[in-house]
Amino acid sequence: MSKRFIETLYKTYGQSFVIDEILFESKTDHQHLIIFNNEQFGRVMALDGVIQTTEKDEFIYHEMLAHVPLFAHGNAKRVLIIGGGDGGILREVLRHPEVEHVTMVEIDQAVVDMCKKHFPAHSDGAFDDSRVNLVINDGVEFIVNNSDKFDVIISDSTDPEGPGEVLFSSRFYEGCKNSLTDGGILATQNGVSFMQIDEVVTTYKRFEGLFADRWFYSAPVPTYIGGIMTLAWGTDDESLRQQSAQEIRERFTKSNIKTRYYTPELHVASFALPQYVVDALK
Repeated sequence: MSKRFIETLYKTYGQSFVIDEILFESKTDHQHLIIFNNEQFGRVMALDGVIQTTEKDEFIYHEMLAHVPLFAHGNAKRVLIIGGGDGGILREVLRHPEVEHVTMVEIDQAVVDMCKKHFPAHSDGAFDDSRVNLVINDGVEFIVNNSDKFDVIISDSTDPEGPGEVLFSSRFYEGCKNSLTDGGILATQNGVSFMQIDEVVTTYKRFEGLFADRWFYSAPVPTYIGGIMTLAWGTDDESLRQQSAQEIRERFTKSNIKTRYYTPELHVASFALPQYVVDALK
């Protein structure tokens, strides 16, 4: 019988993957990391029993978390990424020609090293780009002590358990707001709304008083099971979420960026949320 990886994110429901080959497994200072091969999804990485990324479907998540705030802003020169040790968000951010500098803060060097080795296409050489400053540090400690300003901040965190929990705190969000330029955008991973609606509501409440426009947009990522993934959105420029697909397409066409999931039409449509989410936010 084939060995299986059984995800432990939810106590009563989950998914499993046949493990064709374990490529790496280690208990680091911060978390338990495993990387294995699966026939359907290619290489798969899990941290503390929870699927983080796969070769097959990573592009959906990384394109939507990166391109929506960057194309909405239109001229983001300085970008901060919190988390994202696999390099997928970094790869997509660096595809924007207007980006001049990216600071990336990752708590665990081991994650970066293992992903460079086992998921080279995720970063696709991004860590070697001269625009990148990689900082190995706790995301909250970095942001609350930060004095620089960024046009876009992207939080690519794990779920709010263990090391990732503090990246959903009011202290973290306040630090992000203080680190944004006028009209800057914060975009964060916020879980699968059907299974984790409490996280969505909590983030929405914590954004209150920080951002004039607080909302969510969505993306369907197959291995983040349970429905659509919600991505949090915060900015003081309320017009950025109201731009038309035509406006976004003009920027998209000019950028010459080729995507596999993101389109300007999906960009605009992703802010339309299911009624159960809208009701929960009332």
